[in-house]
Amino acid sequence: MAWTAITRAQYRRDHAACTSELNDAEWFLFSFFLPAPCRLGRPREVDLRAVMNAILYVLWTGCQWRALPERFPPRSTVQYYFYRWRNQRLWPWINRALVRRARTALGRDGVPTAGVIDSQSAKTTESGGPRGFDAAKRVRGRKRHLVTDTQGLALALQVRPANIQDNHAAVPLLAALRRNFPRLRHIFADRVYRGDKLRRAIAAFGRWTIQIVTRSERTGTFKPEPKRWVIERTFAWLGRNRRLAKDFERTIASAEAWFLIASVQLLIRRLSRP
Repeated sequence: MAWTAITRAQYRRDHAACTSELNDAEWFLFSFFLPAPCRLGRPREVDLRAVMNAILYVLWTGCQWRALPERFPPRSTVQYYFYRWRNQRLWPWINRALVRRARTALGRDGVPTAGVIDSQSAKTTESGGPRGFDAAKRVRGRKRHLVTDTQGLALALQVRPANIQDNHAAVPLLAALRRNFPRLRHIFADRVYRGDKLRRAIAAFGRWTIQIVTRSERTGTFKPEPKRWVIERTFAWLGRNRRLAKDFERTIASAEAWFLIASVQLLIRRLSRP
């Protein structure tokens, strides 16, 4: 999606106190995926919509937890739900469900049969945690290994130290992808994923076709590569969230959670748009 007069009007958020806040239609859709309150103990007093708005505020602005404005629930409450939902693997599940809905809304089969794979290197900070040096991009940090469908919707994500090669990281990523999308067998990729070593490694997960899309020899003008360019567009979509400008997280689990929250936010906005 490019910014034009039409798309800018579609994505305006003048109704909200903050650009990141969920409107009524978006909250109505998202609330179906939240765990039901426990029947035992004290009734829930926290407004989960306010909690989710606070999480999206951190994602959108990139601020620290301690910098949350006072209009949101206490920082400790918001952090509690972020880590709880992260540990429950709530975000991958919501993302997969919304991808199926979004594909159906586009008139496509809810379960994709083809995908696009690529990675994005991100610098880390003094927070610590696993990291490495990507010699090709000259980046010390981590890599976000992503597979999208041919529409650019995120299907699977794994974060690894940046020194792990793309074709090595692709093996567990494609294994997880096959479990969640068993009909997906065709992968578009760039030259980093070429060779028989990767094909032999993923043969245990079923039949795969890895189609290498080579870069055009033309220079001087932008030329999107067929099929593969959509994943670059997805990285750009999600990169509008400042929390993803770097990898600020100490743990891999939190780094993956923030990226998937950004994907969930994108899908909810699309599905709730009139």
